[in-house]
Amino acid sequence: MSTELRRLRNYIGGEFRDAADGRTTEVVNPATGEAYATAPLSGAADVDAAMAAAAEAFPGWRDTTPAERQRALLKVADAFEERAEELIAAEVENTGKPTGLTRTEEIPPMVDQIRFFAGAARMLEGKGAGEYMEGLTSFVRREPVGVCAQVAPWNYPMMMAVWKFAPAIAAGNTVVLKPSDTTPASTVLIAEILGSILPKGVFNVVCGDRETGRLMIEHPTPAMASITGSVRAGMAVAESASKDLKRVHLELGGKAPVVVFGDVDVAKAVAGISEAGYFNAGQDCTAATRVLVHESVHDEFVQALAKAASDIKTGMPDDEDVLYGPLNNPNQLKQVESFIERLPAHARVEAGGKRVGDKGYFYAPTVVSGLKQDDEIIQKEVFGPVITVQSFTDEDQAVAYANGVEYALASSVWTKDHARAMRMSKKLDFGCVWINTHIPLVAEMPHGGFKKSGYGKDLSAYGFDDYTRIKHVMTSLEG
Repeated sequence: MSTELRRLRNYIGGEFRDAADGRTTEVVNPATGEAYATAPLSGAADVDAAMAAAAEAFPGWRDTTPAERQRALLKVADAFEERAEELIAAEVENTGKPTGLTRTEEIPPMVDQIRFFAGAARMLEGKGAGEYMEGLTSFVRREPVGVCAQVAPWNYPMMMAVWKFAPAIAAGNTVVLKPSDTTPASTVLIAEILGSILPKGVFNVVCGDRETGRLMIEHPTPAMASITGSVRAGMAVAESASKDLKRVHLELGGKAPVVVFGDVDVAKAVAGISEAGYFNAGQDCTAATRVLVHESVHDEFVQALAKAASDIKTGMPDDEDVLYGPLNNPNQLKQVESFIERLPAHARVEAGGKRVGDKGYFYAPTVVSGLKQDDEIIQKEVFGPVITVQSFTDEDQAVAYANGVEYALASSVWTKDHARAMRMSKKLDFGCVWINTHIPLVAEMPHGGFKKSGYGKDLSAYGFDDYTRIKHVMTSLEG
């Protein structure tokens, strides 16, 4: 006897709705490989309705005071805390992540980020008024851009939803957000929470697939399109948005170099790097997956990393001993497997390199050494629990290897030499450089990359500014 699937619905104009044409898609728990819900497969009519609701709500929300928007977002943050266990349950079902780590590593920063942007709403900055031409006073207004079309990814569905809606709403914009078709559950719950606090139409959720996202980006209503996703998806969004010159905010792929010099405490570095590489099954565009190690400690490091990988567990969400859960979907599992299958003859699999079990989409912590700079697995994003290791001879070669990819999101340097760390932080062509750590993020600091990792910033006052536009106002002093 089959179990009835839970029905998820769009949230448009303050109401939960099915897709206008009734189409749905099944949502699968990646830890079990079994469907647990259906979600709308939204089409043009649904996107039109969401955009109309957001456009109707925009003038009223734009004209609220920063203090009013702050109070609303502080209520949202409080509600996230009060309903944390519901959010955790939805996210775990979405992703298969460990329940305990979702509770400790996602809920607190999400709440903090919402509260940060609540404060940012009251800290709009601009040049002071002044007379830059005789008899005329100029000043700058910062205004919301309008309706924002936002597309969130499947690796951190609820946290990336926060990164999207919090700065946009704080700045006075209205939002139409599409979660990934594989992870809509926590976003639909977020819509319920926000819907109880915000005016109808300020926050809307449209579930669907890649075609739904395309319809949103190409729709004439939004003034801005924001996506966190693959390079391919980002390029498609930029191309679509260019047709009517929408603003575009892109947070795309990464291939973070982790540069380890010979003066490190190898055991301590391995502990930090392995956790930062395998956390969330390596499904993180900032993951510490491309390690460059000085030749003097290379062999020792590889041996220690392989041992660390063999000690790390992946498994079901309720297992307290696991560091990470499954890959998100069967296509992602196949992608990771295919990278290992295509390894060149000179590569060596030091640990892992195989699927775990036959239920769900689990993959073992993997270490690959003996690689060359032009190898596919060095140049392309795996987005799985795979750490590669290369050897370098000196600082210049380390920089060349680190920068020698098309991504430029995040990086780290591991050394006891402060001057070397400062030189490397200048030379590394990445939006973030960590020193003797990798992956911590704080609401006050910007997150975003260069090159094919996209443009625009998440978090921080810079991320808030991205959701505003600047207007020059000049007035005559003569009346």
